[in-house]
This record gives sequence, structure tokens and C-alpha cells, in this order.
Amino acid sequence: MASGLKTFGFEEVEKHNKIKDCWVIISGKVYDVTPFMEDHPGGDEVLLSATGKDATNDFEDVGHSDSAREMMEKYYIGEIDVATVPAKRTYIPPQQAHYNPDKTPEFLIKILQFLVPLLILGLAIVVRNYTKKDE
Repeated sequence: MASGLKTFGFEEVEKHNKIKDCWVIISGKVYDVTPFMEDHPGGDEVLLSATGKDATNDFEDVGHSDSAREMMEKYYIGEIDVATVPAKRTYIPPQQAHYNPDKTPEFLIKILQFLVPLLILGLAIVVRNYTKKDE
């Protein structure tokens, strides 16, 4: 590590989230990948999506080559202050009511789910008996 590199707070790194000013956090290190935006094999969208968070898992999941890891050294600008990185939150989708566009009461739907198959079965029995008598 070169001396003179600084420690960045998460809020400071988070501000660098544009094509012409892009920083990412990987394994506790901060990288200014702005010069690499056009050359990244996955495109600049991939790098932009890695901003504003710890992108270590994103980076590791792709399976970057040793040469890619070596290339990172020239973009290294400092360390992240881990105390400023927000805890990873798990997405919990909001509870939603069952889709019922016509506002039919749920008990009526359950009754119909039971009665319709019985009616079809009854109709099949009647048709079979009716056609059997004619033979």
C-alpha cells in the first residue's frame, strides 16, 4: 500500500456514482474506476450499479480473473471507514392483500371452489347415465 492514501467515509464514497465520477468499495478498499468505465467488459452500467454499497459480493460473484484483480491496483485510492458503512438490510416485501378486482367476498370464492367441481362431476354422472339408458 502506498503511503498518503486516506480513509474515506461511506457518505463521501456514495456521492461518486456517475459515469464521469465513479468510486466503488470492494473488500474494504475504495477504487476510483472512472477511467475504466468505457473499458469494463460488462459495460459502465455494471460499475454504476456497484456504487453506493459494498460491492464485494458483486465483484466476487462474477469470478474476476487474476489479471482483473491486478488491474484494480492502479484504481486504488484508499480504505473505507467500515464504521460508516451501513449494515446490509434484507429486503422484505410489503404485505399485500389478495388480488380481488371485483371485491367478491372471500367466503363466496371458497364455496364456489368447492361447488363448481361437484357440479361438473354431477353433470358428468348425469350425462353418462342418460347415454347409458339409450343403448
